Amino acid sequence: QVQLVESGGGLVQAGGSLRLSCAASGPTGSNFGIGWFRQAPGKEREFVSAISRRGGMTFYADSVQGRFTISSENAKNTVYLQMDSLKPEDTAVYYCAARAGSVRTTSNEYDYWGQGTRVTVSS
Repeated sequence: QVQLVESGGGLVQAGGSLRLSCAASGPTGSNFGIGWFRQAPGKEREFVSAISRRGGMTFYADSVQGRFTISSENAKNTVYLQMDSLKPEDTAVYYCAARAGSVRTTSNEYDYWGQGTRVTVSS
């Protein structure tokens, strides 16, 4: 069973930075795709970023392109989301998710989910 544990959330002022981590355990092979999603209060869960562990291809939502960077440290089975120039609208619970095969940008195509980590950006 694949398990994902997020960490790194917190409270930060607008313009600040945070780095989220997603530590994976269990049978996550090199062909797994890892995605980050977020859900703000009263809103649907939305795609943020994703990385394919095999080829290192990365994908970003338009709203975070140029501000967020996803990376993977395969030796530690960990995926990071570096978030810079944070805005109040980035406030949400951030989830990492995993699926076997190529990455996707829709949440219902992911099989495994972490418990989430809360990010709050104050203005």
